[in-house]
Amino acid sequence: MAIHPWWKRNRKKVDKYMKNAKDLITSQDPNDIVSALSLLNLTLSISPHHELALELKARSLLYLRRFEDVAVLLHDYIPSLRIDNEDVSSVVVASSELSSLRPLLPSGSPSHDSSFKCFSYSYLKKKVMAGLSNNSEVQGQWRYLVLGQACYHLGLMDDAMILLQTGKRLATAELRRESICWSDDSFILFTSESQPRPFTESEIVSQMLSQIKLFLRRRTAALAALDAGLYSESIRHFSKIIDSRRGAPHSFLVDCLIRRASAYKSASRIADSIADCNLTLALDPSCLEALETRAELFRSIRCFPDSLHDLEHLKLLFNSILRDRSLTGPVWKRHNVRYREIPAKLCELTSNIKQMKEKITNGKNGNEDYYSLMGIERGCSRSELNRAYLLLNLRHKSERSMTSIDRFDIIDEEELASVKNRARMSTLLLYRLIQKGYYAVMSDIETVEAVKAVIDNRRIETPMDGNKAVAVAVVRKSNVVKGVFCRDMVAVGTLISRAGLRQPITV
Repeated sequence: MAIHPWWKRNRKKVDKYMKNAKDLITSQDPNDIVSALSLLNLTLSISPHHELALELKARSLLYLRRFEDVAVLLHDYIPSLRIDNEDVSSVVVASSELSSLRPLLPSGSPSHDSSFKCFSYSYLKKKVMAGLSNNSEVQGQWRYLVLGQACYHLGLMDDAMILLQTGKRLATAELRRESICWSDDSFILFTSESQPRPFTESEIVSQMLSQIKLFLRRRTAALAALDAGLYSESIRHFSKIIDSRRGAPHSFLVDCLIRRASAYKSASRIADSIADCNLTLALDPSCLEALETRAELFRSIRCFPDSLHDLEHLKLLFNSILRDRSLTGPVWKRHNVRYREIPAKLCELTSNIKQMKEKITNGKNGNEDYYSLMGIERGCSRSELNRAYLLLNLRHKSERSMTSIDRFDIIDEEELASVKNRARMSTLLLYRLIQKGYYAVMSDIETVEAVKAVIDNRRIETPMDGNKAVAVAVVRKSNVVKGVFCRDMVAVGTLISRAGLRQPITV
């Protein structure tokens, strides 16, 4: 095969860039790796399909913890994103293109059916080009391992498990093929190392896979309990993930927090559900589901201004989505709403905002249901209120939310500081709402106790007056009896007093 003259002119540049980039990467200094990335970008600008340059760039980005850049570089290999693109980008292939591709397809392919018209042309082309290469998976096995680690830190647990398992399987098969040519001395030297050695990529992948399986198993159990109506069990499983000492990626925690908020809401634990929504919005301010849930929670306890604030924020996000014609966030971010559902939701949201403003204008604000917020029933005792307030006070302190955020796997320090600031503000607002609810409920209890004391006093005073009347009647009746039967004795006493016989008579 003849070499293109353009490649002859630029080959020396590519080799020079690659040599310098390798030397910089070997030092493992972050500044040198950033310089190596610029050289690798120059290489890829000359030769976009240079396999070694792509691998070094992906591994350098992974070393610098720039996981989003790794996902952007290798987004064609994300399994869930590939399926979504296949659903979204289904187009009708032209007859000329289909006829040119038909000889490369197997005989049982659906393309031979005349009724089969819609499928993804780009995905089909990638499959055909991959089928023309005999060792496509073996040559690109690094993609699965590097992209799997990046997907784990981005919270794409299902994709990470598939990619890491595939990469580990290919790496093991490659190692098995290479070990056939090894001598016995190489195995002896490999097993006789006594000094501690750094973790290999295979060991890192194995540890990551075990952690992914643990998280997915707990999330599956929590979702099953939530669907079955076992809310306390679902909350327990989600809490094991969120409060785990092994910090989970914050994107994965966002999904777990919003599911636990739904479990809290179903279990009538309004304050805990609001706290989870606050922490979700601290991690992801554009989470549509968290805003909807918190607005509904505030409306249920009749905190109409707070609910209106969340609804207006949600309306701004919907308008920005319609303006940009795409959902917020990167392409691999999961949303609970589809783009085509946004206009209908926006109309419904506008009517809800109008109703909320009418309620506030009519003076319905200020009649909050603090009993539901505190998780107590009307007519509760003072001890029950103090117990509920103590539990909520200990559970929703700002210091506790800060310690929980420190366990999260948040990459950027500036992002961590902004997350802490948002969490601190929302926690203080919830804490003040709980304080206000405590004093309002305590005022109601004191009023009820005062009314009850007045009623009890009246009940006590009324029987005493009746006893006095009975006692007076008995005394009067006894006087009448004495007057009837002791008339002579009275007369005798009168005579004795007139005679002056004041000394007692002695016998």
